[in-house]
Amino acid sequence: QVQLVESGGGLVQAGCSLRLSCAASGLPFSTYAMGWFRQAPGKEREFVGSSSWGGYTYFSDSVKGRFTISRNNARNMVYLQMNSLKPKDTALYYCAVRSGATSYVRNDYPYWGKGKQVTVSS
Repeated sequence: QVQLVESGGGLVQAGCSLRLSCAASGLPFSTYAMGWFRQAPGKEREFVGSSSWGGYTYFSDSVKGRFTISRNNARNMVYLQMNSLKPKDTALYYCAVRSGATSYVRNDYPYWGKGKQVTVSS
């Protein structure tokens, strides 16, 4: 079955960088779009960014210019590089996958990882 496992994350100070990784299995990864979402306590899960199967990336306005996404289709991996982190970036970060085009809509993604905590202190 499809499995997504996030790694990385942790506690950092504002202004620092972190990288999240997502390992995918059980699907033809190179033909799937990948998304990153996050959920802060008491808030809805929100779109962070996505990567098409061809590597085109899209980001929410809140992270544009600070976060990047890359993928290694040969290794079934996708990465979320987070720079210039801010306390408001504190959240549980999820990777998700869907066939076809990328989407910023949470419900368009049928497969999800369990999430990884990112905490940014001021």
